[in-house]
Amino acid sequence: MSSVVMDSDDELDIVQLLTKRRELTQALLDSPYDLILYLKRAIVYSDLGYPDLAAGDGYRALLLCDEVRDEDFEYHDQALSALRTQIQENSELPILLRHHGADHVDPHGGVVAMDLDGGVGDTTVANLVHRASIRCYQILSISLLLCGSLKSALDFCTRGLATDHNDEELLQAKEYILEMGRRKLKSSDVDINDLPDQGLARREVYPWNDHEPDRCSDETLRFLNRELSAVSSNCEIKATELPTLLDGSIGSSDTDRTSINSVTTNLQLGVFAKCDIAPGETVLDEYSVLTANNRLKDTLCDACSTELPPLAPDSSVVGCPDCDDIMFCNEECLGRAQESYHPAVCDMDIDAIGKDPDPKESPNALYLLLLARTFAMAATQECHPLDLKEVKFIWGDFLPSAANAFPTTPKGSAGPPPIWTLPFSFAANISGPLHVLEKMDIDIYASIANYDLWIFNTLYSKFRGTASARVSLRDGRPEVAAVHPLWCLANHDCDPNVQWEWGGRMRLWSREKRYDGRSGGIKSGEEILNHYCDIDLKVQDRREWANGSLGGWCMCNRCKRESAEEEEKKRLNGHGAELEQEGIEEHDMLN
Repeated sequence: MSSVVMDSDDELDIVQLLTKRRELTQALLDSPYDLILYLKRAIVYSDLGYPDLAAGDGYRALLLCDEVRDEDFEYHDQALSALRTQIQENSELPILLRHHGADHVDPHGGVVAMDLDGGVGDTTVANLVHRASIRCYQILSISLLLCGSLKSALDFCTRGLATDHNDEELLQAKEYILEMGRRKLKSSDVDINDLPDQGLARREVYPWNDHEPDRCSDETLRFLNRELSAVSSNCEIKATELPTLLDGSIGSSDTDRTSINSVTTNLQLGVFAKCDIAPGETVLDEYSVLTANNRLKDTLCDACSTELPPLAPDSSVVGCPDCDDIMFCNEECLGRAQESYHPAVCDMDIDAIGKDPDPKESPNALYLLLLARTFAMAATQECHPLDLKEVKFIWGDFLPSAANAFPTTPKGSAGPPPIWTLPFSFAANISGPLHVLEKMDIDIYASIANYDLWIFNTLYSKFRGTASARVSLRDGRPEVAAVHPLWCLANHDCDPNVQWEWGGRMRLWSREKRYDGRSGGIKSGEEILNHYCDIDLKVQDRREWANGSLGGWCMCNRCKRESAEEEEKKRLNGHGAELEQEGIEEHDMLN
């Protein structure tokens, strides 16, 4: 990643901003319907270099503007009360909500000044909400642009300009978005429907995230090995040094990348054989309810996503007694569902979310559904989503916060931007998760301690690198995904010594033969080398997969060897071309 140089003033600013972020978050926990607090925190996030989180707070603030305006909305009274308190107590509101262009455009026409000295009557509230909504549109437009979600950025910008067509910040933002769109589309004409909406965000353990465990501590290893003993008799989990995944955008060879990034290994968890494991012998057999499928009304078990057996008089298939169309392959799955996640979504009209998506959106839909299942598990088990044992110990290939920050040189001039690696879109990271929570009847404002955007991103980071998927036999699209937390502790290698399949249970067994025909089997003490991608792909394709899913290029021995071989071929081909050209030129000279 890009190196980051910060002077003492930069570090002091970050400390102050993080302190302000903590204070505002605490204030939101105390007053969760206060749209002004969300706007303030969005600005702090912007200053910290988290445009995705700024967009999330800007969107919640925009929703609260609607709550204030419409007395029929669920949280109208709470949002209105919080805003009136801000008008009475916050002298900085005119500065916070200032925008260029007309001082204020009344929704019914005409321009009036913003006056907070005349009490908290309906006119003052209406003026303030109007001004706040413009501020929300500004934050959303610029923040989504910075994340690369151009379609959503232009949508919010257009909506803001429909409210105030003279706002200079929105007009400028529109030009930025359109210019970026012209570059992306390589066209002077930009149609909003053609703009990309898939962008990138920071992938890191946030400075305020206190839910990540010491994954290599003795306590953690004891817990994980107790869990592993229930699904494997011949393996154990230990700490191990892994090659650091490197930024695929830097340099042109492994040698170049390694010289740029001096940290070549990092401490992680791995699974190791406790005894010799014969070819074909089972290594692990794991059940998980952290599953998802994106087929509406498909014949899959709701808990484990196994294909349901045919209905017959002696069929083991059972349904939920309290909701329609939710089926389980047997009583065991029903029981596990009831104790782990189903009560939170039972009869909640949540079945259709993310189902039968556009083919291009199939992977994103599955990740959103895994997120939804995690929400249901956390709500049912009454715990924080990041504390669930199914996700707590998963590593999301997080980078240090400094590696994601916008770097500066000692003289203060801007350095090259960082390469963010967490796929991001407004629909998948902001509106989709909030829609799921609303369908679950969870208050999206009062529940930010458990369901804030940074928590969604952290879960996505973990899922992106560890979730397994199954494609449809009908059209080859991903249709089922699952997280098996012990299976995914077996690290990826493009020369794996195990292979796997899942259908309700994840089964891992020793390969009969390695990818190049060598005999299989695993010796006592050897690491279990799993594979998360198709190992028959060429090295460049495998590395592009790893960059998108794991956050960096794979640096296993096979990848490094094959990459070096390809580079040597290119060098020799290039040298041969040079010799051929020299021969042609010499021939021309002689003639």
